[in-house]
Amino acid sequence: MSRGRLSRRGFLDHMTAAALGGAIGGTKAAEGFFPDAGQPAYTVREEADAIFIETPRLEAAIRKRGYVSGVAAQSFLDKQTGFRDPGFGLDIADWIMEPGSDEAYRDQLAGTDLVYEYNNLFHGRRAKRSIEGPQICTQARELQPVVIQGKDFVAIKQQFTYRVAAPGKKVGSVWTQVLVFPVDRRYFFSMDRIDTVNRSDAMFLRIDMPGHIRHRGGDTFAQIYLSYRGHIPSSEFLHDFPPDEKFDYLRDRDPVPERFIRACQLRDPQTGRVGPWLAGMTLEPSVVYEAWCHQRGYVCMIQEFGGRPIEPGQAFSAAFIVGYFDSIEEMHEVYDRYKGHIGLVVTDQGWQLVR
Repeated sequence: MSRGRLSRRGFLDHMTAAALGGAIGGTKAAEGFFPDAGQPAYTVREEADAIFIETPRLEAAIRKRGYVSGVAAQSFLDKQTGFRDPGFGLDIADWIMEPGSDEAYRDQLAGTDLVYEYNNLFHGRRAKRSIEGPQICTQARELQPVVIQGKDFVAIKQQFTYRVAAPGKKVGSVWTQVLVFPVDRRYFFSMDRIDTVNRSDAMFLRIDMPGHIRHRGGDTFAQIYLSYRGHIPSSEFLHDFPPDEKFDYLRDRDPVPERFIRACQLRDPQTGRVGPWLAGMTLEPSVVYEAWCHQRGYVCMIQEFGGRPIEPGQAFSAAFIVGYFDSIEEMHEVYDRYKGHIGLVVTDQGWQLVR
């Protein structure tokens, strides 16, 4: 997010789990049942501002208004341990972007959020520019998530048509996100996809994956695991530093890793008790264009995927697993089971990862 834009912290400081639970008006509730059991496998409650999902393993909320896309901040509860996500939400969507600078036409971007400043602590030294916007999470303001219910899963599908474009680019590319919550898992599957109306030599989508980490002196997490960098203690994030100073990944510079996993080991800020790992896994490592893990008042876990030539009418996507794990070994085992997928399709009859 560029300096001068509404910050995630400012947008979300008022949003706690309690606030999410206080949504009002138009409540709709539904249940899914295990086959031949008669006991609810999950519940879905739809209210004016959010959709609330509960399975035997998890709770999650998907906001319809305000700060939208992905799973809402502090709503993702691991019932096994009682821990929640510590950031601004999970699998949060931003702009469509490409390499290059907007400085030559920046005066034409006045009144939009497409200006992208670099050579600073927030974005580092690499020149990039926004092709289409606005930033979905803070500026879309309202989405219309669709609930899809199966016998042993519940899914959410949501879309947004970008409505602002840089000079020389068209508006109208479509972002699609699918989230699937199986009833017997401590994690969910997701997909983000762009169907573009523009051409680019290296178009990519920026997302938060798994999500940022709010903390004070490392009180909410003990360490971070990056499959392409190893273990990093929370003490490395006590002072701000730019994205490309350390702990970053760049596909054109670094070897594509066997697995692309980014995770933080949670810690209770009140007691110091160490909890589970909260991980985000990109199931096809080669789709990741750039990713960073830096400190800017919070730990910023930006990830960009795509970054390859594309023509109008084409699409690109990535598939993810986001959730709770007891160990790195468990993450690796789950990752290897689903590795290589880039898409996700779902109907009320079932869901499937696709390559």
